[in-house]
Amino acid sequence: MPDPAHHKPRARVTAIQPDPRGDLDRFAAMLHAESVELTVIRPFDGDPVPPTIDGDGLIVLGGGMGVHDVDAYPFLSDIKSLLRRTVADTTPTLGICLGAQLLADALGGEVRPGDAGLESGMVTIHWAAAAADDPLVHELRDPFSMPAMHFDGIVRLPDEAVLLGTGNAYPHQMFRVGSAAWGVQFHPEITPARFRSWRDGAPEGARDLYDAHSDVFERNDDQVLAGSQQLARRFAHIVRAS
Repeated sequence: MPDPAHHKPRARVTAIQPDPRGDLDRFAAMLHAESVELTVIRPFDGDPVPPTIDGDGLIVLGGGMGVHDVDAYPFLSDIKSLLRRTVADTTPTLGICLGAQLLADALGGEVRPGDAGLESGMVTIHWAAAAADDPLVHELRDPFSMPAMHFDGIVRLPDEAVLLGTGNAYPHQMFRVGSAAWGVQFHPEITPARFRSWRDGAPEGARDLYDAHSDVFERNDDQVLAGSQQLARRFAHIVRAS
């Protein structure tokens, strides 16, 4: 039987990976199944971040650094410049965790170490009213559960941003800027195995907490996987339509 993906128009998406421990993980296969060709740029490994993308969409992934760590990671400034360009050009863009924080910071929002401390494990997202007609998240499960791992938080969105999803500890879980750029504070791209691997770099006193959160993630992975597939499919559709 022919693969239905072969009948979809192909699209090219550039993914910026700031951290060696934070790749596309299972998002890669999901997007490939939706006729998306991926080019991964790894600035931590010396790849230059381009001023514009040669393709149809952009994904900026997560990382252990913060948006203000430009002295240690000069490429963060280049990523912010690229995000400003893709928003201005209405290029479909998805920022994940650090990528969402970079998107917010690049456009005038505020990011700082979160008052609630580490947000780890499964996070419950409640959709705001604006999500009802958003092309990426409309009609997704409410509440929507996803894994998360971050210390910093978006404390103020850019003036032109639209809040789409909120959480108990960190209210800015998902937002849209313009017509085609989204930021998600959670991690729809990761597997439980990837989440568990981050334990190795955790402070000694936090490792038991990581283990407990990993167990919860694994027990809920069917639900996470379904939601991740929906997000990947819809983002691919938006990219192809652009």
